[in-house]
Amino acid sequence: MQPPQKQKQAADSGEAVERLGRDLAALAGPDWQRLHYGVAVSGGPDSMALLWLMASLLPGQVRAATVDHGLRQGSDEEARMVAGFCAREHIPHDTLLPQVPIKGSLQAAARSERYRLLEGWRRSNGIAHILTAHHADDQLETMVMRLNRASGVGGLAAIRARNGFVVRPLLDWRRDELVRITFDNDIPFVDDPSNADDRFDRARLRHALRSQTTLDVEAAARSARWLAEADDAIDWAVDRLIASWPDASDIAVIRDENYPPEIFRRVVTQRLRANDSQLRVRGASLDGVIAAMKEGRRAMVGALLIDAVPGLERTIWRISAAPRRKAGK
Repeated sequence: MQPPQKQKQAADSGEAVERLGRDLAALAGPDWQRLHYGVAVSGGPDSMALLWLMASLLPGQVRAATVDHGLRQGSDEEARMVAGFCAREHIPHDTLLPQVPIKGSLQAAARSERYRLLEGWRRSNGIAHILTAHHADDQLETMVMRLNRASGVGGLAAIRARNGFVVRPLLDWRRDELVRITFDNDIPFVDDPSNADDRFDRARLRHALRSQTTLDVEAAARSARWLAEADDAIDWAVDRLIASWPDASDIAVIRDENYPPEIFRRVVTQRLRANDSQLRVRGASLDGVIAAMKEGRRAMVGALLIDAVPGLERTIWRISAAPRRKAGK
């Protein structure tokens, strides 16, 4: 018979597995138990706990992938640790390596490449969803960072529970809960030294938030979820508003019928993206574009121009492609 402490740990782990099942069902839909999932595993306690929970919940339906950017010494050893654990637990595992060195803003570029590699891996293995281990503490960190950047509703919604094929079922879980799961079930993990590197904004913020007792992490996670719903609701309303225009099929047209400021921001953003799907303009940059439009001035966004329709200034604008510059100019 197991000692009482071991029995309690087993019961707690069983409850955690059931809880993950409920959270995953809410995100992946009614057929969630029939699907195959890929877990992005860095080797940290959060992702190792998620992998163990998923393998316990849906044995035989889970694969793991570790992206090794090779940006710091020891990252290959961490990938081998994850591979060793997966071999022990009979979980298929792959280590994904970027084909070219990471350039530009280190963390942003690494994140973009990580998701690109994971999406290719997902398609190659017939996986329905990629799961990441973002949790409530990550959510609070992201919200505070976005507050410091004067983000609007969409930015403060922070980390989305579902984004395309990426699902994040742990956004209501605390970091300490996941660490406890690793200890209770003898799951190995490593600590990424960049998490304590004060050269990075998030690491500095993480250190500050761990010592504070004023902000409620779980309440912030709920707020982020409601903000995400509000953000989706605004987009839903803007889609229907544009569809009601007499010239809705002409993606060059922007109309303003005295809309509230946030609605008009979304109208302009949606029309710009309809002309250039890669275009991203937000915050102060977007407000500058709108100010120029309202003042009757030409606005340039990327390779696009926005001009007021003569006689209908402040009401209707048209988008056109900016003329190409001649070679040598």
